[in-house]
Amino acid sequence: MKLKDQVCIITGGGSGIGKDAALKMAQQGANVVIVGRTESKLESVKSEIEAAGGTVVSFSLDVSDYDAVQQTVSDVLEKFGKIDILVNNAGHSSHNRRLLNTTPEETRSVVDSNLIGTFFCTQAIVPAMLKAKSGTIINISSLAAVTPGPFSGFAYGAAKAGVINFTEFLNNDLKNTGIRASVIIPGEVATPILDNRPIPPDADARTMMVDVAETSEAILLIATLPPRSNIPELVIRPTMHRDMTGEVVELED
Repeated sequence: MKLKDQVCIITGGGSGIGKDAALKMAQQGANVVIVGRTESKLESVKSEIEAAGGTVVSFSLDVSDYDAVQQTVSDVLEKFGKIDILVNNAGHSSHNRRLLNTTPEETRSVVDSNLIGTFFCTQAIVPAMLKAKSGTIINISSLAAVTPGPFSGFAYGAAKAGVINFTEFLNNDLKNTGIRASVIIPGEVATPILDNRPIPPDADARTMMVDVAETSEAILLIATLPPRSNIPELVIRPTMHRDMTGEVVELED
């Protein structure tokens, strides 16, 4: 098993990409730590991993709560003694996406979950990785970061662009420490986050998108690379480009 005895923290681990990554890492022998806001979702994933013989613990918290993140990392280190991998996957978009209809509360929530949470979780785990002279940080961004538009919304696209910039910063700031940082930039991924769009894509549209499994496989690929190697940036695009004209027209009405 490629990740035997490694300790992997996955934020947003209760559903979608985070859930699938947690299942795959547990199958590879990792001690998985799943973090999320909804305890019932975390318990469901935890039960699934334990039923398959995996090791998992869960923490219900908001990743933009600095003190809660620090306490969680302290608890993980007390239990396992180390942290090998951090997957910054937590994040959501807003119901309103346009410049003039997105509320201040939505804007703050999106930036907090996608960007501030990534900052705080990384700050919390890096001291332990520096001590170990080893560690892998995998940040989840989005093609919305490089091709912004009304589908993703301005707050989400800007926050995910910040995640890409932050990843490059980490590789410069932590150069030659044994810590490596990667960012995965997937296109449309068929996850529950799509249900928050003003016009949610139908089932046929979702079959043309990047699947959760492909993104979690990319996470696993990066996590299992030999320590001497890194993939700083990995982009996943749908092979087929779906017609979104009708959705654009409706959004502009």
